[in-house]
Amino acid sequence: MAIKNQLKTAVLLALLTALFLWIGSFFGRTGLIFAIIFVGLMNFGSYWFSDKLVLKMYKAKEVKQNDYPKLYEIVREVSQRSHLPMPKVYVIPTNSPNAFATGRNQKHAAVAATEGIINILSEEELKGVIAHEFAHIKNRDILISTIVGTIAGVISYVGLMARWSAIFGGDRNRGGGLAQLLILGIITPLIAVIIQLAISRSREFLADEIGAKFVKNGNSLADALEKIEKNVDVHPLRFGNQSTAHLFISNPFRGGAFMKLFRTHPLTKERTRRLREMKFH
Repeated sequence: MAIKNQLKTAVLLALLTALFLWIGSFFGRTGLIFAIIFVGLMNFGSYWFSDKLVLKMYKAKEVKQNDYPKLYEIVREVSQRSHLPMPKVYVIPTNSPNAFATGRNQKHAAVAATEGIINILSEEELKGVIAHEFAHIKNRDILISTIVGTIAGVISYVGLMARWSAIFGGDRNRGGGLAQLLILGIITPLIAVIIQLAISRSREFLADEIGAKFVKNGNSLADALEKIEKNVDVHPLRFGNQSTAHLFISNPFRGGAFMKLFRTHPLTKERTRRLREMKFH
């Protein structure tokens, strides 16, 4: 299953790259290079400082063993099981149950859990959640999401250029006409977002599987995901930004019809089914 998810990510990333090259063929080299530099600097700047930015956004406070002994010991145990360096441990002051991992690489990683998730989960369930976050660290998902976000961002930026070109008479200056500009400006960026979200969902499946293998227990993470989803409906996150929803183990914001259409995470029902079917030796 892990190989299948890795292959799916590779195929989707190839499709996104092909889409990028296709849309780039409609614009002059100068405009495309500017878009690549502009979006690339933003995304890789975010990648380099992602831990500081997102931790500050969610008011996370670094804690030591004496502050949250159960959480700290679980992180230490999973660190040993996964053969990864011990990350910094943070707690987010909210009753909304959730967790995420961040950091540019395995040596500069952080794991953050909310007060809510610490309170509602059993020790085994919390261990399953932390193992999922370690899987993201091991899989270098922050780097992958940065690369994907950069490509999708350039496509969206070029799409914006196309929309402005259409508004100010681009159809008179280009052979393709207004229809071509509208395709580039609206449909292509939408396809890029859909592919980006599909990659995000495939990485969640992969983190579920590898995290469960770290602790040799899929049921505990499945139970945790069900509890998290149920409690998020009651205690959605009241601060932060929905653009960072993909970082969390489950979408922390209450989802309307639009958010359900563009899901950052797989359906919890499908995730738990896969986890409960896993066998360990």
